[in-house]
Amino acid sequence: MDSNSLAMPISDPNAWATAMNNLGMAPMSMTGQPIMSDFDPSLGMMTGIAPMNPMMPGLGIVPPPVSQDMPIVKEIIHCKSCTLFPPNPNLPPPATRERPPGCKTVFVGGLPENATEQLIVEVFEQCGGIIAIRKSKKNFCHIRFAEEHTVDKALFLSGYRIRLGSSTDKKDTGRLHVDFAQARDDLYEWECRQRMLAREERHRRRIEEDRLRPPSPPPIVHYSEHECSQLGEKLKDDSKFPEAVRVLLTWVERGEVNRRNANNFYSMIQSSNSHIRRLMNEKAAHEKEMEEAKDKFKNALSGILVQFEQIVSVFHASSKQKAWDHFSKAQRKNLDMWRKQAEEIRNIHNEELMGIRREEEMEMSDDDMEDVPESKDLDDSGPLAQVEALKEENDSLRCQLDAYRNEVELLKQEQGKAQPQRSEEDATRQQQLSFLQQALQGMQKQLLKLREDLKQREMELEKNSEEKQQLESQIQTLKDRIQAFPTSHALPLETAEREDRGGDESANHASEAATTAVVSCSQEKENLPEKGPPSPVKSEREALLVGIISTFLHVHPFGASIEYICSYLQRLDTKISTTEVESLLGRLPCTFKQELTGVGASLEKRWKFCGFEGIKTA
Repeated sequence: MDSNSLAMPISDPNAWATAMNNLGMAPMSMTGQPIMSDFDPSLGMMTGIAPMNPMMPGLGIVPPPVSQDMPIVKEIIHCKSCTLFPPNPNLPPPATRERPPGCKTVFVGGLPENATEQLIVEVFEQCGGIIAIRKSKKNFCHIRFAEEHTVDKALFLSGYRIRLGSSTDKKDTGRLHVDFAQARDDLYEWECRQRMLAREERHRRRIEEDRLRPPSPPPIVHYSEHECSQLGEKLKDDSKFPEAVRVLLTWVERGEVNRRNANNFYSMIQSSNSHIRRLMNEKAAHEKEMEEAKDKFKNALSGILVQFEQIVSVFHASSKQKAWDHFSKAQRKNLDMWRKQAEEIRNIHNEELMGIRREEEMEMSDDDMEDVPESKDLDDSGPLAQVEALKEENDSLRCQLDAYRNEVELLKQEQGKAQPQRSEEDATRQQQLSFLQQALQGMQKQLLKLREDLKQREMELEKNSEEKQQLESQIQTLKDRIQAFPTSHALPLETAEREDRGGDESANHASEAATTAVVSCSQEKENLPEKGPPSPVKSEREALLVGIISTFLHVHPFGASIEYICSYLQRLDTKISTTEVESLLGRLPCTFKQELTGVGASLEKRWKFCGFEGIKTA
């Protein structure tokens, strides 16, 4: 229908203003904006401006989205042969059914009895293109639009009162009711469109999968004499060997081998076998690179660990009273936090380095493990060495016991200061306390056992010394008797000597046997104390280690841990172990001494150089 034929006559402004004034509001456009800003509702009319008809060409019926606070005001719509009056704005919106998928058809009820198809087209064609109209003999019809969005514009007219011309006859009036209608054509078109979209999506997904799929391997050529000669040349080339050996494997699996070409296949297999030595050499080179990388990593890690030790020592030095008193409270808190973080990171790196060294020690051969001197067994065999070892164990256990006591005291203090609110924290702390108490009781039992063993060894030593003195006194008395026995006391009568010779000889043999036994026992007992004390330094290598360690500890006046000392020595010789260094330092108490620093969990053993003090005391 031509749009020019639907030109609407301009209504009377006074009638328009009167109608809008009766609704109690200013004349509003479709967007909810006032048409005239100087309108006075008390006047009941508006001068100078004609009302805007939303059904005019170029204007849409459905307003654009406006604010939720501002209600949408429907206006009077003037058509060529009818007039549409808006419903009461205070009434609720008309009810609609659920929108079917792909709905393009609407149901229009409440038409006037005298309404024609031309009138329906005149009213609803402004919403959008109409495909078909099915009008019933009763007062309703079905309208099918060309687009789905035009249905929303048609629903906007639901609730309007329609009047044909200026007639007030009942047959010329009605109230429009517009709702969604379910049509098979709409559903069929919607399903076809969905299937088309699904096909497009599958096609797009297939193209994407083809793009991301890895390329298929090239096809394997069939066997021939020419291809066999070319493959033999490729097998000899290192760069083309992987592709050539794949072709050879395919030919063998296909069953191309027979009596005529068996020699050719044998030569190709022999060429493949010749690459084994090359591959082994490449593997050895890669292993060598890996070992070099491991050594480089270990050296770098040890250097990092040394720097961490220096940083931690700086924190420890700053925490002493002569420097600690000069810092503020915030600075002390930061220093304490930094120290804990540095110690945690240092411990993690130290454990990693020790793990690497343990792996290296496990990979060492038995020949490397035989380098440990066998003279340690001789030192431990004597009772004095055993007593010294027991004393050292007793001291170490006492230190551990003190550390556990300090931890228990700290836990008790923390528990007394900060009363936890959660029962889980109480349970965990009680478990920790119970574990520490059990460990403390175990350490006390071990300490008592070691004390009892030490007392028994001391009693044995006292008994041995007493027995030795008794034997020496017996030997001395026997010697005195032998020297004081005169020759004149010999019996003058030879007959008496002959008669008593047998008894004297038996007595002399018994006395000689007793004296020899006593002398031998005394010599065995005397050999022990007469032996000079064994030298603590048993080889030139240990003397060199003592010198290096003395110089290192002299530079560190606050001492150093055994791990720090070993990390320094292992730069010179990687075979040096912690146990060897610790045993060497323990054998030189006048030169090196061990002290405990820290409290509780930060308790640490440090070795210090005391050689100058030992010279003064000596």
